[in-house]
Amino acid sequence: MGKKARDYKRTTLRRLDTLSGNECAAPDCDNQFIAKDEKSIISKICHIEAASKEGPRFNPVMDDDERRHYDNLILLCDECHTIIDNKENETQYPVPLLQEWKKSHENKAIIRLNSNTSLLRLAIDAIADTEFDSGFIESAENYSPFNLDAKISYNMVVRNRPTIDEYKVFYPKISSLYDELEARGSFKKERLLRNVHLVYLKVKGKYLTDKVSEIEVIRANADNIIEDIEELLMESDGVVNSVSEDISFGISVVMVDAFMRCKILEEPEIV
Repeated sequence: MGKKARDYKRTTLRRLDTLSGNECAAPDCDNQFIAKDEKSIISKICHIEAASKEGPRFNPVMDDDERRHYDNLILLCDECHTIIDNKENETQYPVPLLQEWKKSHENKAIIRLNSNTSLLRLAIDAIADTEFDSGFIESAENYSPFNLDAKISYNMVVRNRPTIDEYKVFYPKISSLYDELEARGSFKKERLLRNVHLVYLKVKGKYLTDKVSEIEVIRANADNIIEDIEELLMESDGVVNSVSEDISFGISVVMVDAFMRCKILEEPEIV
């Protein structure tokens, strides 16, 4: 017990670092994570509920995946980490207090980071750190906000249909995830979706001509349009430097969700 609890995902580390603002999360501490020599890193990962039974605030009901999860970790300076993890100080730093520190500190960081590109990056990082287990997929496999097959056929999507079919089951999970991000700070789901839609309009405009109807152009280039959007999102500032193995998955999930919300390609006409 404890070894896996410290085997952090790289996306979790990156998310902690991004939302730290380079500052200790303890509200009465102004230590930055780069020491005065401008080289040494003094940040420490602290488990809100301990990684092992010998540690402070240990929760025996948790498993190691929950212990190493982003929600159970807070980034502190070396001094605060030592104080808070001192068993003699355990009653002074209970779980609810540390959870409040984390929430308050990261909300401030989200406000500072809030921009078009950071919205996508935050969404990708959150998606990468979310477990999509088989039980969830089974419960959601028949869920769709509308006739998705009709939209795929209407736009004549071919190459990208397997991706849509595979990730469509994540729609309710992503909706909940967006709600959680909004509750933490200034992340705005509608702003992210609007930005994706604007990318779609920009890409679509490259294919339009005066001689052919819009829907005919879209149908002839639907897969190219989807892939052009993906490429532009992949190259977005702040996304290109994300953990590479999670970029493709995160962007695909965001794009399929946007497709299902009719932010990418066209909604079928109601006859």
